[in-house]
Amino acid sequence: MLRNSLLTGAATVLVASVLPAAAQAQDLTAPDYPETRAGDVVESQFGEQVADPYRWLENDVRVDEEVAEWVTAQNEVTDAFLAQLPGREALKQRITQLTDYERFGLPTEKGGHYFYTRNNGLQNQSVLYVRDGLDGEARVLIDPNEWADDGATALADYAITGDGSKLLYAIQDGGSDWRTVKVMDVATGEVLPDTVEWVKFSNLDWAKDGSGFYYSRFPATGEGETFQALNTDQQVYYHKLGTEQSADTLIYATPDQPELNHTAQVSDDGRWLIVTSSSGTDDRYEVTLIDRANPGAEPMTLVPGFENNYSYVGNLGSEFFFVTNDDAPLMQVVTTDISASEPVWQTVIPESEQTLGGVSLVGGKLIASYLVDAKSKIGVFGLDGTPQGEVALPGIGSAGGFGGDPDETETFYTFSSYNRPTTVYRYDVASGKSTVWAQPEVAFNPDDFVVEQKFYTSKDGTRVPMFLVRSKAVAESGEAVPTLLYGYGGFNISLTPGFSPSRLAWIEAGGAYAVANIRGGGEYGKAWHDGGRLNNKQNVFDDFIAAGEYLIDQGITPDNGLAIQGGSNGGLLVGAVTNQRPDLFAAGNAAVGVMDMLRFDQFTAGRYWVDDYGYPGKEADWRVLRSYSPYHNVRDGVDYPALLVTTADTDDRVVPGHSFKYTAALQAADLGERPQLIRIETRAGHGSGKPTDKAIEEAADILAFLAAFTGLDLSE
Repeated sequence: MLRNSLLTGAATVLVASVLPAAAQAQDLTAPDYPETRAGDVVESQFGEQVADPYRWLENDVRVDEEVAEWVTAQNEVTDAFLAQLPGREALKQRITQLTDYERFGLPTEKGGHYFYTRNNGLQNQSVLYVRDGLDGEARVLIDPNEWADDGATALADYAITGDGSKLLYAIQDGGSDWRTVKVMDVATGEVLPDTVEWVKFSNLDWAKDGSGFYYSRFPATGEGETFQALNTDQQVYYHKLGTEQSADTLIYATPDQPELNHTAQVSDDGRWLIVTSSSGTDDRYEVTLIDRANPGAEPMTLVPGFENNYSYVGNLGSEFFFVTNDDAPLMQVVTTDISASEPVWQTVIPESEQTLGGVSLVGGKLIASYLVDAKSKIGVFGLDGTPQGEVALPGIGSAGGFGGDPDETETFYTFSSYNRPTTVYRYDVASGKSTVWAQPEVAFNPDDFVVEQKFYTSKDGTRVPMFLVRSKAVAESGEAVPTLLYGYGGFNISLTPGFSPSRLAWIEAGGAYAVANIRGGGEYGKAWHDGGRLNNKQNVFDDFIAAGEYLIDQGITPDNGLAIQGGSNGGLLVGAVTNQRPDLFAAGNAAVGVMDMLRFDQFTAGRYWVDDYGYPGKEADWRVLRSYSPYHNVRDGVDYPALLVTTADTDDRVVPGHSFKYTAALQAADLGERPQLIRIETRAGHGSGKPTDKAIEEAADILAFLAAFTGLDLSE
């Protein structure tokens, strides 16, 4: 049961009344789908004839009228189906209540001013504030909610001059990855004329004297190509305040290697520009130093070869600190003196048994963030690597932040978990003392929920961790309840504990929520990542399938009570495992997924993903990709779970054509009585910048859909 009484504070969460899935879903059979034209595209690839009947659905929905009409028709059918789902409105109301709490971003101190974001609860976009002094009165600097009537224009990033006088900020419209960059005078709130366009996948950093800033951009696209053209030839520029973008100075480019990306940041002492170059999604970098004190000096290649991860931490004069996986698969901290004729790397913090996620150089100390079975641990070290203790954390969860300059005496960090929204802490570097800076008041009692970590065995014997979240009442009862299983499994990305109002609403209703830390992620370093990519990608699917089997075998979820969810690479995961084991799952949500593995490299950022997926143009890689590509492996004549595919018209990361084509293939096949639908959001992208109201609507639709087919009773 959905318990609205929890709104006013602590309450007892009762075990849900769980209906058999077949009984609850018997009147929710597949509706009549819109007709989708099947084209005659067939291509010969490595000796095989590969049909692509829905190639036309790759066309941009903003440009192609036929695609736009298809989207409208699909949304009409899906909206009608979702509107009649039992308990959907009650679920939406509860998600809204759980979302309605004050949220703060990490503060940044510059020149005695503290900058931070705040959302009062249901604002579509968080607002940027500044305080004069730590406890000064807050003043609004930027309210993105005033930028667009639909709330779909967001503040994507910002950077402040060292004296706190100027604000550099990036605007994201409609969820796109493209950014428009502007400058504000902090004292007056005046937006200066400076405007920079065609910025994407860029760092933003000021010159130390505040005279201008560095950014990365791509060439302007042709008409109608902005949201689909491949992103190549990224370049680093310097913009001098008070000038037009056309006058910006080109700082770094590699025209002979247009596939390389370049981002830039200013060293702590302001002298050096550190350019980090990459060719894909792998953390294999080349690092170049540009001496801004000597404009005529040749760039110095500090790290050549694109072989290892070298990520800048900070510098004290000519001594530079980096995090690297060079000879350290779980990462280590190294340093070098760049004034030497031949810089030599020396280990400062050696590799440990836990994965080192990141390091900050603040207040004369190194603060290191480790993952211990996907949970945060924070260690403090001297500049020579001497251990100086840990930052105490409240429990199983995720900590992040600890930014700042080498001479600062304070830093800030966040902590969150599945049952605890983000709390912001101030950390005194000298004393090692943490104090709460901002803690939300929430409409539930965190102690009414249990966060556990389980371990299960995958197909090849690999031990895989899983987080499991339930109410205390459900956990103590031992009853099998409908379970939502989430996964990602790629690109060295670790899934760590974090708060979600919609997932908590699912748990409150009596369900369980599980997160499988499958291979392909970064939870256990390079080996864990390598074990789930390229020709090892099947391990990702095997790990996720084994997670589902574990949940059923352990009596955590009943037969036909398991729902699965994943986004982006996780959307691919849902599509692949559904094709491979349609009998295991009752329902699924594949969000903004990569569904055509033979053409993913043809659009926007897709070309970068070859590091994880392989090259569709190489036969050995192609055969692996063909074996699991969701679009190409739909199994006609087999009963499938209920599927809700979700995407957005402005997704220029994973273009919506992936989801369009996959849905068309599902709807054209005989997959039994359960529906395969697509929900297409407008004025939204891959996820970032999505307005709060749209996020709530989408979450309610998805979870009500999954509940209807797993037997979770959302009725009051």
